[in-house]
Amino acid sequence: MRNYPKPLQKLINEFAKLPGVGNKSAQRLAFHVISLTENQVEQFAKTLVDAKNQMKYCSVCGNLTDTDPCSICSDGSRRDDLICVVESPKDVVAMERIREFSGRYHVLHGTISPMDGIGPEEINLHSLIERLMNSEVKELIVATNPTIEGEATAMYISKLIKPSGIKVTRIAHGIPVGGDLEYTDEITLLKAIEGRKEI
Repeated sequence: MRNYPKPLQKLINEFAKLPGVGNKSAQRLAFHVISLTENQVEQFAKTLVDAKNQMKYCSVCGNLTDTDPCSICSDGSRRDDLICVVESPKDVVAMERIREFSGRYHVLHGTISPMDGIGPEEINLHSLIERLMNSEVKELIVATNPTIEGEATAMYISKLIKPSGIKVTRIAHGIPVGGDLEYTDEITLLKAIEGRKEI
């Protein structure tokens, strides 16, 4: 069947907009949703709307949260002298999986990419500088992805922060170049954090 009824085709098109979902997966998801009861579909739709409405960014670190500040920033047992800088909230989840990092986080929400017109002003860098002023931070771990943009961002942060006397380190390259923290296993992440170097 080449043409689906319009409501089904619209549903397929919406699922296909999701990252990592191709046309065949979008079709499977759409057919699955259509097969659900009306109550199940309403609950699914309500959950989507609730998640969108209730989630926000932490005013301290920029991580996704339903409370402000987030649970990590509110945790008194974490180290205040150590901040790990990551690209996205997904990277915080990846780092937390190793259960070895006891510091704080700062989420940039992107990387510097002149080719895409993204400069330092377009990412969450200004609030990092504000956090570091008059703080007790001794080390900043830059855990951006090992891509060209991630490396450029790491170097920019290093040049910006080093004059303040704060030690700036980079996670080791146990993570393959071009890879994402989100998809990296716990052992590789642990080795990368243990083998970090000053930049």
